[in-house]
Amino acid sequence: MGDVTGFVLPENLVDSVRADRSPQRDAWLATLPRLVDEFADRWSLAIGPPFQPGGQCAWVAPASDGAGRELVLKVAWRHDEALHEAEGLRAWDGDGTVRLYDHATDDTTSVLLLERCRPGTALGEVLPEVQQDPIVAGVLRRLWRAQGDPAQFRPLQVMCDAWATEFQERLADTPGRLDPGLARAGIRLLRTLPATADRRVLLCTDLHAGNILAADREPWLAIDPKPYLGDPTYDAVQHLLNCQQRLMADPAGLASRMADLLELDAGRLTQWLFARCVQESLDHPVLREVAARLAPA
Repeated sequence: MGDVTGFVLPENLVDSVRADRSPQRDAWLATLPRLVDEFADRWSLAIGPPFQPGGQCAWVAPASDGAGRELVLKVAWRHDEALHEAEGLRAWDGDGTVRLYDHATDDTTSVLLLERCRPGTALGEVLPEVQQDPIVAGVLRRLWRAQGDPAQFRPLQVMCDAWATEFQERLADTPGRLDPGLARAGIRLLRTLPATADRRVLLCTDLHAGNILAADREPWLAIDPKPYLGDPTYDAVQHLLNCQQRLMADPAGLASRMADLLELDAGRLTQWLFARCVQESLDHPVLREVAARLAPA
C-alpha cells in the first residue's frame, strides 16, 4: 500500500492506517488522491512528492503557488488531539511556529497550507539533546505569549481525563502490568494537576526536537501543534519523554534542568513527568522504572 493508483503515500502513514485496522481510516486513505488534486486546484499549487517517511496521521508534501512561494500542503486525518491545529497556528501567527496561510476542514479531514521551512532540518537531527533543551525552552516561552480564547480551545483537563480513562480501562483488561499503587498515584495526578495550575496559557502539547525545524525566517520554528489551554508546566513533558537515555539515567535531574530553563517549579514538572510516565507505561514498559523513581514519597 505504498501508493494509490500511482499516488505516493508516506511510509509511516501507511503503517499507521494498517495498524489501526479502521474501515473509516482505510476509506479516508483512498480519498487522498482526490483531496490533494482538489486543493491543488483550489489554491493553484504545484505539489511535489510527500515527505518520507512522514507522520502517522497526515499526507504532507512541499508545494509552490503562482507567486513562487515555497509552501507545504498538509492533508490530515482529523483526530481528536489535533482538532484545533489551524486555530492554534492562527493565534501564534508565526511567532515561534510556521505560518498558516489557508485551511479547510470537514468531518474527517483537516487541510492546511503552511509556510515551508528551509532547510527544514529537525532539531533532533543536528544537535545533541543537552543543546536541544534551551532551544525547546525558548520556543515554548514564545508560544505561551499568545492569547488563547477559552471559547475556541479546549482545556488541558479534557485531554488528561480522556487519557486517564483509557489507561484505567486498559489496565483493568490486563491487570498486573503495573504496580497498583503506582498506577493509582500517577492517574490521580493526571486528573488533578490540570485543575491546580496558577497560570493557563495556549499550549502546544507535543513540542519535541522532531517538531522543531531549522528555517530561514527564524533559526527554529515549531510544527504540528496540538493546542489546548492549560498549565505551562505540562508543555515541557513531551521533550523530556523523548530524551530516553537522560530520562533513564536521572529523571528528576532532567526535570529540574528544564524547569530552571523555563523558570517553572521543578517539583510540579516532576509530578507531571511521573503522571505521564505512568500513563505511557502500558505501551512503553521502560517507563515503569522511571515512574517508580519519580513516585511521590
